[in-house]
Amino acid sequence: MIRTMAVVGTGLIGTSVALAAGRHGVKVHLMDRDESAVRAAVALGAGASGVPAGPVDLAVLAVPPNAVGAVLAEQQARGLAHSYTDVASVKHTVDRQVLHEAADPSCFVGGHPLAGRERSGPLAARANLFEDRSWVLTPSNVTSRTTLNRTLELIALCGAVPLIMDSRDHDDVVALVSHAPHAVASLMAARLRHAPKEAARLAGQGVRDVTRVAAGDALLWADILGANAAPVAAVLRELREDLSVLLAALDRLAVAPPDGDRQIAKEMVDLLDQGVAGLAEIQGRHDGESPARTRVWVTLDGRPGELARLLTALTEFGVRADDVTVRPLTDSGKPGLSVEFAASAAANETLISGLVASGWHAESARPARRAPGKAEALA
Repeated sequence: MIRTMAVVGTGLIGTSVALAAGRHGVKVHLMDRDESAVRAAVALGAGASGVPAGPVDLAVLAVPPNAVGAVLAEQQARGLAHSYTDVASVKHTVDRQVLHEAADPSCFVGGHPLAGRERSGPLAARANLFEDRSWVLTPSNVTSRTTLNRTLELIALCGAVPLIMDSRDHDDVVALVSHAPHAVASLMAARLRHAPKEAARLAGQGVRDVTRVAAGDALLWADILGANAAPVAAVLRELREDLSVLLAALDRLAVAPPDGDRQIAKEMVDLLDQGVAGLAEIQGRHDGESPARTRVWVTLDGRPGELARLLTALTEFGVRADDVTVRPLTDSGKPGLSVEFAASAAANETLISGLVASGWHAESARPARRAPGKAEALA
């Protein structure tokens, strides 16, 4: 059982870990080269400042990826703790460094809580930051059972869900779901630097959603991207290929006749559809939840109020209006609408049966759709 703990690094994650453990009665010692950060964490009630008199049960190294090895060596030489873990978002290089350079790699297990905020520093910390979030552990073949169990206990105290992964697999995945998205958000936000004055008044939720994480600590993120350079570069190269396809289509449409080029428009729709499908892959998944989801389509003939009635009906089946996509539909030359949404595979048959029984035309096969014209694209 963890009774004492040390947190080295009192930023957002380290202070949040300390707050979460402290509310369960764990005595936490806070350490940081930045004295102002330590004082702020202490003032928040995260623990006591300074090095403990004797070894604590577990030390959490909340430092950037490139500093974990050196900090671990320093604290092991000091005898800070019986067991150690870290919270860096890059694992393979850290784990490899620990195996080759740590005095005792058996008392270390790599860790990465999948939680954070766009703000940084101890004042952004929250005791509930990790609740119901995945917390990856990457034990090596020499990690001791005691160290693993202590870290699992910490994860439980924080209310998180443990997930054991190979360190290289972890880095490949976070490159796709975290590191590359942050880089793209930052690059998109950089386009706003010299925006006309009207841009601030026109900026809506779309641009705010895309750029929200760009407010993160630039030095920390440069370290993260550098530590996971190859997997991030691989994701960005694939994104560059998709952007090239989209850019070529837009360049061709820019000089197309007034009615446009339907083939080019179809290419863009297909590309954007891939985004819809990719989003559906992660919607509804959370910390080990089953990813099995299927798409459902309901066709409407466009009568006034029909879509509003359908959206009301869908709420009874647990489908939210903001999870629904509506597109033009062609059925024997008559205009209509295709309403699309995701449902769990287990509930798919029941959902479709319920909609059909209520008079809706619902199925799990995509209906025919025409390429959008100019008016439809603006709708």
